[in-house]
Amino acid sequence: MATVTFDNATRVYPGSGKAAVDKLNIEIADGEFLVLVGPSGCGKSTSLRMLAGLEDVNAGSIRIGERDVTHLPPKDRDIAMVFQNYALYPHMTVADNMGFALKIAGVNKSEIRKKVEDAAKILDLTDYLGRKPKALSGGQRQRVAMGRAIVREPQVFLMDEPLSNLDAKLRVSTRTQIAGLQRRLGITTVYVTHDQVEAMTMGDRVAVLKDGLLQQVDSPRNMYDRPANLFVAGFIGSPAMNLVEVPITDGGVKFGNSVVPVSREALSTAADSGDRTVTVGVRPEHFDVVEQDGATAQSLSKESDEAPAGLAVAVNVVEELGADGYVYGTAKVGDSEKDLVVRVPGRKIPEKGSTLHVVPRPDEIHVFSTSSGTRLTD
Repeated sequence: MATVTFDNATRVYPGSGKAAVDKLNIEIADGEFLVLVGPSGCGKSTSLRMLAGLEDVNAGSIRIGERDVTHLPPKDRDIAMVFQNYALYPHMTVADNMGFALKIAGVNKSEIRKKVEDAAKILDLTDYLGRKPKALSGGQRQRVAMGRAIVREPQVFLMDEPLSNLDAKLRVSTRTQIAGLQRRLGITTVYVTHDQVEAMTMGDRVAVLKDGLLQQVDSPRNMYDRPANLFVAGFIGSPAMNLVEVPITDGGVKFGNSVVPVSREALSTAADSGDRTVTVGVRPEHFDVVEQDGATAQSLSKESDEAPAGLAVAVNVVEELGADGYVYGTAKVGDSEKDLVVRVPGRKIPEKGSTLHVVPRPDEIHVFSTSSGTRLTD
């Protein structure tokens, strides 16, 4: 096993004036499961391929353990890669596919057989060792690809969107199997996905990239609770965080007909930057739906008694999920219409076309600079 270090690793493709990966700095601990996530074109697969030796590193370095592998060929890096398309040999049996790399390396047949059988037992593939790939389901083929990586006993696993070809239900079960397997084997793993739910449920830590730049690397919980900037806030979470630009006022921010308290430090930082507004982030589960004659409305409303408290949300679509539901609606914020998502109790689902008044919980809001996108609240 080994650590992995990206030290200002940079990749610029020939003919391009912009780095596909720009000064990437990440230290991955021995045995850690790190997920690289971001939208298409963000540089996550390029970063993985740089680590694998499939892409040149134009500046900076990459280390596996204490070895500088920046310019080593892939075969000398002691890594095993699992691809999106499985890359199995169709004319070989499962056993031959899993043991092929060992055969090429000159390992004797009895040792290859033992390692293949051990990996097949872990992956529940023992009954399929004599089959060809065409006789397997997509999930079984993916497990064969995993088995081929396991038998090599590498220092690092690299996985490039290995679940994207599976249907939704199988993807959920297989990601659980992969995460559990990695923890059992304790092999350092770098995993690429565009699916932030996959990233949050599998990784010990998650690294979010955008346009080749690392935005944040943290545990899933910390990233959900404290996104570093507006991009991470909008990308991590399903449904996504609501991001609303609101004016600064005495004591906080103006949210519809309510004033929501915000730390003075955050407002002072925004004012020092010349911002008259801040962007408030609210998770769908962190809104309170207020009744106009209720205590919440009375305590939060700073307007006249006749003005409804909070922000009026016109209900467009309701997703009923049983225990709870999600309201997708629109609200007038300033001079524009803003789409909002609000989680509501499963037994209190509003009707489509009705209006909800909502206020964010003051201790659960996130405040960002409108101009720079950086986080302002602790």
